[in-house]
Amino acid sequence: MKQFLSFIRKEFYHIFRDARTLMLLLLMPVALLIIFGFAISTEIKNNNIAVLDMAHDVSSQNIINRLNASVYFKVVNQIQNASAIQQVFKKNLATLVIVFPENFNKTLESTNSAQIQIIADGSDPNTATTLINYASSIISKYQTELMNDAKLPYQIVPEVRMLYNPELKSAYTFVPGVMGLILMLISTMMTSVSIVKEKELGTMEVLLVSPLRPFLFILAKVIPYLIIGFINVLTILILSVTLLDLPINGNIGLILFECFLFIVASLSLGILISTAAQSQQIAMFISMIGLLLPTMLLSGFIFPVENMPYPLQIISKIVPATWFIIAVKSTMIKGLGLFAVWKETTILLGMALFFLTVALSRFKIRL
Repeated sequence: MKQFLSFIRKEFYHIFRDARTLMLLLLMPVALLIIFGFAISTEIKNNNIAVLDMAHDVSSQNIINRLNASVYFKVVNQIQNASAIQQVFKKNLATLVIVFPENFNKTLESTNSAQIQIIADGSDPNTATTLINYASSIISKYQTELMNDAKLPYQIVPEVRMLYNPELKSAYTFVPGVMGLILMLISTMMTSVSIVKEKELGTMEVLLVSPLRPFLFILAKVIPYLIIGFINVLTILILSVTLLDLPINGNIGLILFECFLFIVASLSLGILISTAAQSQQIAMFISMIGLLLPTMLLSGFIFPVENMPYPLQIISKIVPATWFIIAVKSTMIKGLGLFAVWKETTILLGMALFFLTVALSRFKIRL
């Protein structure tokens, strides 16, 4: 055990000797969180919607048909009662629900005015705002068609309701994504050069003749970055609450557990790259091109996965950050429990075990 602790201490010495790397590891989360939290916003166009039609009349069906025929919407669910609306959002079946009240067409014809309720998932404010605008535009066009044939003008008033994020703060979208990006950068990129660095420095021979088993050797390599990763997680959460006014609605223990699984999966992937790469440059290149860009572009952090071509949607499923962002957003912002994110949790756990197993199998005890 003393030898194992000495290996961990050695890794910390490597980190502390390089002041620039240490500053990068500890200050990068603060800089990225501030930049992404305040400066960047995105727009999306497409998503699944659900409909609660309590009218079942001509006008409600015409509007539903127009929504479904639009390139912006796909009606995927016809819910039967108001109590099912929350379940639609919790299960991520849709990000928009259109509610038609009873006697919608009769009210419209008798009073020339009627209301439609549009309920959106505000945990992604850009998506919610865009979809509401498109839905309102389609309803407005239908209203214009009715007015052309009517003596008195018809007025259909959308009543908008935002769940989880009524103020539409962009931080609700970017904090989970920035957290995944930072943890991927620190965990995967830094560990991807750890073993190959020992080979290039010529210190691998000394480490291989030590009595430590390969598993303990790899564990000693990753523990310092695991601790630094958790420090960054706590930093992000504190800054999110104090600086960005982002509430933590879910169980903090579950959020930290999801972060732990993602860090372990990222560290295992970094060690796998380090065992396969022949030089630090190759390891860094694989991490940058093969991991950093997919994490930013294919995980749903900046661009919604639903808008991507189908082949890219399939590729996004093998990016660990995709599942991490969904899990953190569901637990942190929506306040859901483990039962609601069991799928994402299981996938992250499976990825961590797979990467670690492959890394151990590829680790060579002889040069």
